[in-house]
Amino acid sequence: MSLTEYNQKRNFKSTLEPEGKMKQSSTELIFVVQKHAASHLHYDFRLEVDGVLKSWAIPKGPSMNPTDKRLAIMVEDHPYSYKDFEGTIPEGNYGAGNVIVWDNGTYTLADEDRVDDAENKLLSDLQKGHLSFNLNGKKLKGEFALVKLKTKQENTWLLIKSKDQYANDEDVLQQDKSVLSDMTLESMQKKNG
Repeated sequence: MSLTEYNQKRNFKSTLEPEGKMKQSSTELIFVVQKHAASHLHYDFRLEVDGVLKSWAIPKGPSMNPTDKRLAIMVEDHPYSYKDFEGTIPEGNYGAGNVIVWDNGTYTLADEDRVDDAENKLLSDLQKGHLSFNLNGKKLKGEFALVKLKTKQENTWLLIKSKDQYANDEDVLQQDKSVLSDMTLESMQKKNG
């Protein structure tokens, strides 16, 4: 997987975002969801796969309700070190705005028992356009699926919560604080003015 597109879109002399370098977890695969107030508020959903974070922008944010099918636009791969990025991307930079780590944790494939094969299966499932995985986050828990839509736009997917013991119709987005800093986007805006 390449981080070329990620690096080309950023000027690391003017943004605190980490440079794109390959790295991966030593044990379990991680996921992160960043709440990002750029030109439009959205949530960036990222899964660690093969040394990078595969990334989808979700305009309405994730949901714990299986009846909600959330549009997820696949964007460029991000480096593993992006998992901890919080802060302000300055005006004039790609994605300018405030970012918090809204949720994070580990994940496993829904139908994969062998961890050593997980990433190969993930890559295969990405090609097929259907991923099923279990999230063990602070806010998002249980089984989810990412399903690629058959449209002219090749990067459109849906994020769907499966019906399991964690499914509910409460608005998980009301939990609006960072799991790292306990800040909201609004408090970060005031701090960085």
